[in-house]
Amino acid sequence: MQTLRARRRALLAALGAGTLAPMSTLLPRPVRAQGRTLRWIVPYPAGGGSDFLARTVGAQLAQQLGQSVVIDNRPGAATAIGAQELQRAAADGSTVMSADNATLVFNAALYRTLAYDPAQLAPVGLMARFPLILVAHPAAGWRSARDLVEAARRSPGKFSYASVGAGSPHHLAFELFKARSRTFIVHIPYRGAAPAVQDVLGNQVPTMFIDTAVGLPHIRAGRLLPLAVAAPKRLAALPEVPTLAEQGVTEVEVFAWQGMVVPAGTPPDAVTRLSAELQKALAVPEVAKKLADFGLEVTPSGPAQMAQVTRSEIARWHALIRERQLTLE
Repeated sequence: MQTLRARRRALLAALGAGTLAPMSTLLPRPVRAQGRTLRWIVPYPAGGGSDFLARTVGAQLAQQLGQSVVIDNRPGAATAIGAQELQRAAADGSTVMSADNATLVFNAALYRTLAYDPAQLAPVGLMARFPLILVAHPAAGWRSARDLVEAARRSPGKFSYASVGAGSPHHLAFELFKARSRTFIVHIPYRGAAPAVQDVLGNQVPTMFIDTAVGLPHIRAGRLLPLAVAAPKRLAALPEVPTLAEQGVTEVEVFAWQGMVVPAGTPPDAVTRLSAELQKALAVPEVAKKLADFGLEVTPSGPAQMAQVTRSEIARWHALIRERQLTLE
């Protein structure tokens, strides 16, 4: 029987001769992953819908990957600060980011110069979308989108609307609503959902488009009145609220969607694995229910599908932005 010392000499000799695989490949994948961290950049403040989505899915990914998932909130500049941070990260699959319509679609048309290049953000897959609801303060006196349209046509420029930020899906949804309803309503941009909603709740600004994640609690409490939904059909959460199309304002179907991206140049196998794990996480019943209860519609997809959605959105929204002569600097 070999002694411990003899076995050790044999092992070292085999390694020196290259006849054994590196020790890292002999360990099971979950064990190899331990100690590594997946950094998830969220280009919005903590506490909002985007943050909730990332933290919910990130917790599930941590279990699946056997490694820590750290949420890194980098809000500001219409998601440009977070996108810049992602572009500076190593393209090795260790850093991901939540990207939405603003990041991948709107900003390139709204800004003459961008601090990041959307083409350098490689898609991993879509995660979920936030349906948008046209709401008003109850004291405004409107009970439907039709009421708002009629009031705005009688008094062009008299009324204003809040948005969660210039260049946000909520902002562009209202601009599309104005274009299709032939109304002039003044835009008041805010830095985030919290201050925008607060001023509508206080009736400083009478109306806005709000997403389900933020809006449903206020609607159910009677603090905000839903006038219409910007969706092709009524929402299960608000079956009594008609769509804009039902009220004569057609072609205003808008969602604030979210996907995951990585730095361009990330190895294809790393993207494929991340995409598979992301779709697996979104399919977990507890995760899906938690997101649905928060007002999100889960829309998992792979990189190719996300790229196709982005191209389709660019064709649609860039035309509107040019038509409305919208610019942000």
